[in-house]
Amino acid sequence: MNKYAVLFYILLLPFTLLHSQKGWEAGGWLGTTFYFGDLNSRLDFTKPGVAGGLNGRYNFNTRICAKGSLSYGRVYASDEDSPNNFERNRNLSFKSGLFDFTTSIEFNFFEYIHGSEDYYFTPYLMTGFSIFKFNPKADLNGDTYNLADFNTELVDYGTLSGGLTIGGGYKWDINKDWSFNIEGSYRRLFTDYLDDVSSVFPNPTQLSSPTAMALSDRSLVPDLSGEGRQRGNSKDNDSYVFFGISIMRYFGRLECPKISRPE
Repeated sequence: MNKYAVLFYILLLPFTLLHSQKGWEAGGWLGTTFYFGDLNSRLDFTKPGVAGGLNGRYNFNTRICAKGSLSYGRVYASDEDSPNNFERNRNLSFKSGLFDFTTSIEFNFFEYIHGSEDYYFTPYLMTGFSIFKFNPKADLNGDTYNLADFNTELVDYGTLSGGLTIGGGYKWDINKDWSFNIEGSYRRLFTDYLDDVSSVFPNPTQLSSPTAMALSDRSLVPDLSGEGRQRGNSKDNDSYVFFGISIMRYFGRLECPKISRPE
C-alpha cells in the first residue's frame, strides 16, 4: 500500500471510530447583543440590546456539526455615555436593528450523543460566516433619520454586509429529544459603518442638505469638527456579539455500526 494512503487512513481513523450519530436539530434562542466600534471603543457591556432567533443544526457525527442561524438583534450607543472628553463633545449616537444569517461549523470537545447516559453534554467551539442587514438611525430635534440616506461622511456604504464569526458554548441533554444550549458568538465585520462613523468630518458644503450637515456634525464645541478632522477610527472595523440560550429539538437517530456476518 502506498505510504501516503497509509498516512491518510491513520489521520482518518479517529473520525471513523466516532459513533455515527446523524440527524437534524431545530430550535429557537433568546438573549442579548452588544455593539463595539467608534461609539463604544471601550468594550462597554453595560448597554445590551435584545436579541433572538432560530437555529438549525445537522450532526455529521458526535463531534462535528453544521449550523445555520437566522437572528435579530438591537444595538445602540451614544457619546454622552463615554468618559472620554473628545467623544462626549463629538456627541454622536446611533441605533440599529440587525438581521443576521450565520452559517458555521461546530466542534464538540467531548463525544455528544442524544439519549446517552454518559455522553449527554459537551463544550464546543464554532467558526463561520455571517451576512447581516443593518440600518443606523439617529434622533435629531425630535425626529428619527436613516443615517445611510444622508452620506454623513460622503460615503455611500450600503446596509448589507458580512463578517467572520467565532464563538463557543455548552450543550447538554434535557432528555433524548430536547437539549439546552448556551452560546456566545463574535462577528468581525467587513464594514466600519454599522454606527455611521468611520473616518473624518467632510466638507459641510458637499453634503446634500442642512439636515445632512446637522446629522454629520453634532459636536458640542466649535473647534472639534471641521473638514478632515477626526470623526472616527477607520483602521478598526465594527463588530457585535450575540449571547443567548436556546432549546433544541433533535429529529435524528443514533445509527449503530453494522455487524459483519460470515457469508
